[in-house]
Amino acid sequence: MSTEHTNQPRPDFPQSAAQAAAGARQHPTPDTPAESDPILELAQAMEGPLRIPAHTSDAVRDGVASLENRLIGGQREFRRREVAAEAGISLHSARKLWRAIGFPELSDDEVFFTKADKAALGTMVGMVREGKLTEETAISLMRSVGQMTDRMVVWQIEALVEDMIANQNMSDRQARRQLFGMLPEIIPAIEDLLLYSWRRQLNSAVHRMALRVETGVAAYKQDTTDADGGTPLPLARAVGFADLVSYTSLSRRMNERTLAQLVQRFEAKCAEIISVGGGRLVKTIGDEVLYVAETPQAGAQIALSLSRELAKDELFPQTRGAVVWGRVLSRLGDIYGPTVNMAARLTSLAEPGMVLTDPITANTLRNDARFVLTAQEITAIRGFGDIQPYELSRGEGEGLVID
Repeated sequence: MSTEHTNQPRPDFPQSAAQAAAGARQHPTPDTPAESDPILELAQAMEGPLRIPAHTSDAVRDGVASLENRLIGGQREFRRREVAAEAGISLHSARKLWRAIGFPELSDDEVFFTKADKAALGTMVGMVREGKLTEETAISLMRSVGQMTDRMVVWQIEALVEDMIANQNMSDRQARRQLFGMLPEIIPAIEDLLLYSWRRQLNSAVHRMALRVETGVAAYKQDTTDADGGTPLPLARAVGFADLVSYTSLSRRMNERTLAQLVQRFEAKCAEIISVGGGRLVKTIGDEVLYVAETPQAGAQIALSLSRELAKDELFPQTRGAVVWGRVLSRLGDIYGPTVNMAARLTSLAEPGMVLTDPITANTLRNDARFVLTAQEITAIRGFGDIQPYELSRGEGEGLVID
């Protein structure tokens, strides 16, 4: 094998999207679009992180190449072993960090990494070496960034595409092509917004921790051990669910776009109410939202406001919900524990338009004039035995004010 040949990038693994675009124009495929199998072509392209389907137009290739250089900070220059070696760690350790942030599996031959990738890996490795993080924590932080930004990017792209379809009378394909020209103009603003929001959210988390230390745990009067005699879960939280009734049957009668609009509107409305109430939206699962608040009173206010405000919207079917005050375990941005399970079980028991709670939470709220607690029939709840639920209703005052 000659030196000249070995210095050239392998055809299947172009060094960058720009080189991929140039290579496609210099070496066009003999197949015509009519003769190719687009599904097979897409599957083959997806097998490698740098491949672009052969019949992608030059305009799209150039758009991808231009955006790539801007987004990843320059040309792809390095293979995975080179980057790992410069960071002073094994390839196995480097791969764990890359997988956590969401990089695809790479071969030793693929020229995938930029100087920015080397710097990012060096930063995380440096914090581990300095004792600021353990390797496990570094992987967890990388995974948090990768998963959250992946969802965020998909959300943002789809919002932009939907806007062009709805307001500029474009087809889906036209909108997605137009996006290549639009993104360079808005990247700086979105990037600034991301950093701004992250700092504000981190500040809010600091305040929530302070509130928990001062009032949250104190409000949850429980022994220092749990029911099994072990250490209790660390966080005292109001955990709530809100659920759209008959969502499954409703979704069968809607087309895909109308259903997507319903789900998006539901999540946006719930997120707004939860935010006004000082809570945090943990996640949305189709027809259901899970949220937390720092005190039982805040959780109850949010639960009642969700029930009231969602009922006003004619687009939504009836809703039901539950809120329970107790200890939870927070991991990977989600929450776990018996309190979450109790809230979920009570939600499934609630009648349309009803908000349920458990006896402990009801007792905590009983002397607050803003709430009315009405005992329901004792019910066998899976995993908890016989429980007497309480219906939570509004008492004095207007509750949360939603503009």
